[in-house]
Amino acid sequence: MDNQFKMLPLCFTFLVFIFLVLKLWMRSKIKDSPKNLPPAPWKLPLIGHLHLLMFSLPHHRLTELAKRHGSLMHLQLGELSHIVVSSPEAAKEVMKTHDISFATRPYLLGAEIIAYNFSDIGFAPYGDYWRQLRKVCTLELLSMKRVQSFRSIREEQVSCLIRSIYSNTGLEINLREMLCNSSYNITLRTAFAARCKQHAAFISIARKLVEAASGFSTTDLFPSVKLLPMISGMRAKLERWHHDLDAMLETIIEEHRAGNANPKDSDDVTDDLVDLSRTSFQDMLIAGTETSSTAVEWAMSELIKNPRILGKAQAEVRQVYDRTGDVNESDLHELKYLKLVMKETLRLHPPLPFLLPRESRKRCEINRYEIPAKTKVIVNAWAIGRDSNYWNEAERFYPERFIDSSVEYKGTNFEFIPFGAGRRICPGISMLPNGLKNEDLDMTETFGATSRRKRDLRLIPIPYHPPSSIQ
Repeated sequence: MDNQFKMLPLCFTFLVFIFLVLKLWMRSKIKDSPKNLPPAPWKLPLIGHLHLLMFSLPHHRLTELAKRHGSLMHLQLGELSHIVVSSPEAAKEVMKTHDISFATRPYLLGAEIIAYNFSDIGFAPYGDYWRQLRKVCTLELLSMKRVQSFRSIREEQVSCLIRSIYSNTGLEINLREMLCNSSYNITLRTAFAARCKQHAAFISIARKLVEAASGFSTTDLFPSVKLLPMISGMRAKLERWHHDLDAMLETIIEEHRAGNANPKDSDDVTDDLVDLSRTSFQDMLIAGTETSSTAVEWAMSELIKNPRILGKAQAEVRQVYDRTGDVNESDLHELKYLKLVMKETLRLHPPLPFLLPRESRKRCEINRYEIPAKTKVIVNAWAIGRDSNYWNEAERFYPERFIDSSVEYKGTNFEFIPFGAGRRICPGISMLPNGLKNEDLDMTETFGATSRRKRDLRLIPIPYHPPSSIQ
């Protein structure tokens, strides 16, 4: 009897969902559909092409579908019409030729809650407010001068990371956790000058919030079903975590205003950000940290997988820093091969395999196909970085391909767009074991807030020499 009562809420939810889906299906039969959409796979009633994304990594699956149906492909995901962009040519059409037509963002429940009703630079609708926000972020908060002013913070945190790794010599470490914590520390110190007293709790909630709001959500794909966010519990969960995070931010801001922050770190950005809007905190604290740590973890994974490349990178680092025995940014310009390694990492493993989604503001045509207004646009940066028409041996990790190459990730070369391009390019672009053999290293991905390793990278550190602060 108890089990029967436990099943009642589930049965009720299922019946409500079936009723609403049938209602949507009847409504969809009445609507006129555009006549000349881009090619599309065969779809099912009600859910459209959602079944094609089940049980697979979405960026992998959409890459496979694009090979069959074209680099500009139409998908019906739930109620919503999507265009999937999978080639440099198509990306250029969307992010340059018709950039202003695709300069706004679609509605997402997670963005509504996390970004204070779409008031952050990432998800604010295109218009005067967004332009002003972008101007302040680009010229003030994320200017090259401002980024350089945080050099001492970055050097201190990197030194702490190195000492932590060294202290675990001969023991297995979870490099992903170390990198992620270090990345959050740098961002928190940059924003608030002093160390955050609620550091661990802040990081934990921020990660939960981002993971829960990422990927494809049924609440976003069936927006007319107003009960879905409530039935799924997604809205309540996001609002609870966001409230907790907001309370921590308020405490940190009040401490800063009261003068509790370290007075010698007068270059922090908190005052500027508070005057601008609270949302800019979260853009810095959440968006940048996950992508940075994910990129470094993939770089380390590829180096372990490729001993020849690892040897060259190690030799360069040792040659440059053996003179001082300590890592600092003044000599970074000499690490030319390591820069190639990072560019190749971003090509093969863009932290965001799908760039932040766009939405067409008005009807337009691309390659003679009709793109209706309000169409969602998915740019598959993962597929573009592996396009064999632009990259020789596209699946191979080969940093030397960038030697004497003018291809950069600043949004002008559309075969290489890990940070996006056009008006909505990432404003933070200036911040840029156990007997296992290297060839056996598991490189499986997972899809979430970022496209990271499915299993955390665990290594056993072997020091070249102790950090200078330990000697």
